[in-house]
Amino acid sequence: MMADAVETLPTQQLEAFKGVKKVPLEEYFTSGHRTCQGCESALVMKLMVKAAGPRTIVLGSTGCMYVANTTYYSTSWVVPWMHTQLGSSGSAGLGTAAALKALMRKGKMKEEPINVIAFCGDGGGADMGLSAISATLTHPQYNVLILLYDNESYANTDIQASGMTPYGAHTTFSPPGKVKRIMHTRWKKNVAGMLAAGHPESKYIGTVCASYAVEMMNRVRKALTIGGPTFIHSLDPCPKGWDYDPMLSHELGELAVNCGIWPLYDVENHRLRLYGRTKALAEKRARRQPVRDFLVRQGRFAHLTADDIDYFQAKIDEMWDKWLLPGVLPIWKDLEVDNPPAS
Repeated sequence: MMADAVETLPTQQLEAFKGVKKVPLEEYFTSGHRTCQGCESALVMKLMVKAAGPRTIVLGSTGCMYVANTTYYSTSWVVPWMHTQLGSSGSAGLGTAAALKALMRKGKMKEEPINVIAFCGDGGGADMGLSAISATLTHPQYNVLILLYDNESYANTDIQASGMTPYGAHTTFSPPGKVKRIMHTRWKKNVAGMLAAGHPESKYIGTVCASYAVEMMNRVRKALTIGGPTFIHSLDPCPKGWDYDPMLSHELGELAVNCGIWPLYDVENHRLRLYGRTKALAEKRARRQPVRDFLVRQGRFAHLTADDIDYFQAKIDEMWDKWLLPGVLPIWKDLEVDNPPAS
């Protein structure tokens, strides 16, 4: 019975793309959506489902990517798609994977590997839906990928602060004022690191940025191939919420990584590795850019003083210089271990 409980269906064997020229031309998220100009989250959807391929079911919880991508009798999704409630991406993904498994076991549909992807925004995933995502990661017998697209606010409902909103950012819930200039003083929640540490049996957890498109798609393909419940956290620059010229979306994604603010890593079968530009920064083959380069391009940080920027820089430096693993484990490298008592 125990062996039965953890039996999983076969997965699609999706090999990594060896460069952009090997990426297929077919699109499964097409034109006609109503996202904002320069929306990086729309690019994430496009790359996510292109990496997954046609035999895929996508579930989207309420958020920007639900509202902008569906209107009455129309959608940009070419693959089967279903809207789920805010905060239910984990539950919907797990339920769909379980339903497919049951239908195939009963012979009511052909047994074949079908990708199940449930996506959510940072409000619906990192805040309201975190318990459902955590619960999903405890069910190794079901194949489902949860992708959190993080534009660092509740962007669909007018840019309220979320648990992913960075320090000092101007949102409709944290406007700078004369009495209190910095309203949002919390540091960004470390969701991928928290899930990786708290769910060691999950076969794949990682972070991505769509500004590095091929690397992002290969992480999606890896997560779908490895099987079981997996999780990917994507940082998505947002022209409306971050207040910048839409043409800068790609550049801001790269800057978040190059400044060390958004480390790229994955945890596959208990083995953690930094990859891409983050790996080069960790190995000192490249130098981190000042966080000022990232902050000054966004109107949401226009009220920050030089001292505020220095504080932000100091926090990022601390992560890289003192954390055991930058972006993953906020434990000091210089741990003092007590000597065991003499026997």
